Amino acid sequence: MEYGEFAATALGADSPDTAVFVPPLPGETGDLLSDWEAFVNTPGDLPTLVRCGLMHYQFETIHPFLDGNGRIGRLLINLMLLEEGRLKTPLLYLSGYLEQHRREYYQRLQDVRERGAIQEWLQFFLTAVQRSADDAVSRAERLVAVREEYIREAGLTRSRLPALVELIFRNPFVTVARLQTKTGLTNQGARNVLRDAEGRGWLREVGTMGRGGRMYWVAHELFEIIDAPWSYSKGSFGT
Repeated sequence: MEYGEFAATALGADSPDTAVFVPPLPGETGDLLSDWEAFVNTPGDLPTLVRCGLMHYQFETIHPFLDGNGRIGRLLINLMLLEEGRLKTPLLYLSGYLEQHRREYYQRLQDVRERGAIQEWLQFFLTAVQRSADDAVSRAERLVAVREEYIREAGLTRSRLPALVELIFRNPFVTVARLQTKTGLTNQGARNVLRDAEGRGWLREVGTMGRGGRMYWVAHELFEIIDAPWSYSKGSFGT
């Protein structure tokens, strides 16, 4: 079974009499996806986010693949916003909110199928977008604050720490080789910069990985901000 592989048989182990949601039969999927594609690609008067909410509901109800429908459905939200110029980069991460409100998410979708409760679904979807956007802004603000502090501190030295700051904000995992490529430092010189940053609490050694057993350091403060569990509260996240 592969992600993105169309279902050739009816999905789900439950019978239609006991299943909460029964997707369309495989023979109907092609026509339903054609209609869905026409909706997605036809500009209309509806606001973009409303169209995204309708698009997501429709895709999850068609449920065309053997597995990965939820992941693909969430990815399509970002792709639609990018296509319509509402996002410059795919930074809207809805999965955290939807996972935290999983039961309500599934119930809202099912309520549309069973009784046409589209307004309630859209209210839920738009709340998810707003809260997720607030979460992304909070993370970005914290990253900017950390970057400014690192730049200020690095500027007080005569070392190549400023180059390291630029490097770790592109990728929080760093090796001696990556720093050498960025700065032209010798192996020992790069190690000295990394140890300096480690002493300042910027980096933490995580051990060897990959071919050749290269030693990696991680900018743990950045990684924790990026990787913290979603938990909406103004100005903070994660517990």
